[in-house]
Amino acid sequence: MAHLNTILHQVLSLIPRYEFEVLAREHSTGRSPRTFSRWNQFACLLFIHLAGRRSMRDGIRSLSANISRLYHLGLRTVARSTFADANSKRPAEFFQALFGKMYQRCATVAPGHKFRFKTKLFSFDSSVVKLCLSAFPWADFRAKRGGMKLHVVLDHDGYLPAFVRVTKARLHDSKMAKMLKLPKGSIAVFDKAYINYSWFRMLGASSLFFVTRLKTNAVYKVLKRCSVRKGTGVTSDHVISVTIRGEELRLRRIGYRDPETGKFYEFLTNHFDLSPKTIADIYKERWQIETFFRLIKQNLRLKAFVGTSENAVLSQVYVAMIAYLIMAWLKFKSGIDFSLQQMFQLLQVNLFDRRELEGIFKTPGDSHDDINNDYRLLSYVD
Repeated sequence: MAHLNTILHQVLSLIPRYEFEVLAREHSTGRSPRTFSRWNQFACLLFIHLAGRRSMRDGIRSLSANISRLYHLGLRTVARSTFADANSKRPAEFFQALFGKMYQRCATVAPGHKFRFKTKLFSFDSSVVKLCLSAFPWADFRAKRGGMKLHVVLDHDGYLPAFVRVTKARLHDSKMAKMLKLPKGSIAVFDKAYINYSWFRMLGASSLFFVTRLKTNAVYKVLKRCSVRKGTGVTSDHVISVTIRGEELRLRRIGYRDPETGKFYEFLTNHFDLSPKTIADIYKERWQIETFFRLIKQNLRLKAFVGTSENAVLSQVYVAMIAYLIMAWLKFKSGIDFSLQQMFQLLQVNLFDRRELEGIFKTPGDSHDDINNDYRLLSYVD
């Protein structure tokens, strides 16, 4: 029988170790860890996410009980205090940089978005994670409540998180939006919380397009009424102008009634070439970022944290995003039919099994007899 490493071993082997070590040296604090390396820290955090462990103590105990199966990766048992110190003191920017590397890697194999146009499509939004103010005093939000806000830009090519930042919950979404840098020609879709006409002018000057909802109290002047096709749900297509500090900004207003729900929507965009129905469909696609937030909160440890310092929380958040990208890369490369949520659920109960990684994602009707490709996935790693 061919030797097989554990599922967790194979998952960790999907991380390009050379790139990992290069980043570790770039983000070194000047003092090399004697026993508990960056790799050990990452493996412990990733295990807590994939295994759904409830606390630091639970995660370390579970990993230590199976450490003999992971010695090939150079992992060692670790004291809880050592793990806590590493999460608190080692800058989380390292995991942020590793997340960026993994996104670039996944983007090369991700399927395109569902629209005919070739330009990139992004949606962005934020989600508040509630925290106990007494345990997380740095996350002050309201008088008796703490919280942090997770800002995400979702790339619709494969629905990958392309940008992730964590801020205090009180930061307004529009302030974070101004910091974003997207490829020229891209289309960004977002809700009404981000509406800022001065920012819209900046987007147009940077050759970027947007799709959003029109506020009910918006003041504008109709410049042109375009004809619309009946039966598409589109009720109007207008060229409008809004005044910003005495200067005119031309935009496009589209009225749309959803044939299924009967609800009426007004969309706002600076894209004048796409059909009005496509604009409506683009905004409908924004729902994918809500699905993303729900998936990571249900399947990764983003409600209970293994440390209370801001740095420890940031480290755990970025490793959660890396875990998501690992599963996405695995799904794209192997053509796995299961959803990412199903993949996370299957991994959680099979992490220490010695079997082919792809095998746990096969449907009951698939053949499990072929063991000639045990390391086919690992061959993709540079």
